[in-house]
Amino acid sequence: MAYSAAMKAAIGALRPMLETHGLGMQSPEFAKHGEHKPAQDAPLVFVACSGGRDSLALAACARTVCSAWGLRCGALIVDHHVQDGSEEVARQAAQSCNALGLEPVMVINVDVHDDGQGLEAAARTARYAALVKTAKLWRASAVLLAHTKNDQAETVLIDLIRAAGTDAFAGMSDEQLIDGVLFLRPFLTISRAQTTQICEDAELRYWDDPTNGDAIPTDTALPRDYPLRSRIRHDLVPYLSAFAGCDIVERLASVTQIVRRDVSALQEEAERACAQTVEFESGIPAAEQQVKLFANIDARALAQYSEAIRYRVIAQTLAQCGLQFAARHVSAVDRLVSQWHGQGKVSLPSKYSAKRKAHVIRICEDVSHANRRCAKSNRS
Repeated sequence: MAYSAAMKAAIGALRPMLETHGLGMQSPEFAKHGEHKPAQDAPLVFVACSGGRDSLALAACARTVCSAWGLRCGALIVDHHVQDGSEEVARQAAQSCNALGLEPVMVINVDVHDDGQGLEAAARTARYAALVKTAKLWRASAVLLAHTKNDQAETVLIDLIRAAGTDAFAGMSDEQLIDGVLFLRPFLTISRAQTTQICEDAELRYWDDPTNGDAIPTDTALPRDYPLRSRIRHDLVPYLSAFAGCDIVERLASVTQIVRRDVSALQEEAERACAQTVEFESGIPAAEQQVKLFANIDARALAQYSEAIRYRVIAQTLAQCGLQFAARHVSAVDRLVSQWHGQGKVSLPSKYSAKRKAHVIRICEDVSHANRRCAKSNRS
């Protein structure tokens, strides 16, 4: 079967990623051209499919590669129920995946609860939780995500706008382990134009999220109430490309490949430093039923590291304690390490605080908050 240039590029991106994770050709007999029926116990690869052009193109590509190599290939479709007609979108996506020959194909219904992080973030949290749970249940070897290099460039710009620091230039990783489930992004070198071409060649009917703004004329700016990613896609990226006189998506996607190597090296060093300087402990504070995580940082030991590593260790520590922190919180805790002169505690989110005594910085729930809550409980 003759494949288009877009399909060849997509297959060329997926194959080495699967092979790297032990998901290559299952036996020599699969070296013969054509489709092969996988064994019942063959590794299972899921495609996370939204019904959009990118994920349907990935489904078509994954089906082609997996059927040639003797791997099982299924699809997971998450219905968030946050837009009118989502049931029909999920049904159509499942129908397309079934027509492609993926098996099993499952529609997973989730409830999205916005706890202040925003609807888009809440939907993402619910989606990944559902994907992880189902992948574990089916003992899947990997879940494929259809983020393209356009998504990668947009992610970089979003993180820069939100002042995410050096890691903003690293973008999304092509692999990610979430609660023991391996997620792979094989299309980070594939463009949205290529996934569109794959769908058109295969006559796959895809769905465009209306909040993406694809139906709005290209010479019209998106309304301010559209998601930031959509406004970056339609307004900022075209402007930057015109201003720089180049394909800014291609440039940013190339930068991420270089920066990810540097960030990975920094993170590995930070993890070693964290293991040597931080101890975690769990406990149930007064008037609480939920177990919380506290930390003790050896300030003298951590002070021997560079500022870049210290910041990463502190950020990782706060994250493991479950805190939604900002850069100013990390800087304030670092001053307890590098500029210690007996200053008082640092207030942190979620009623936590960081306080240094001798050479130990303790990060835990603020005792004053806990005492006030306990007293209130006793009065009631």
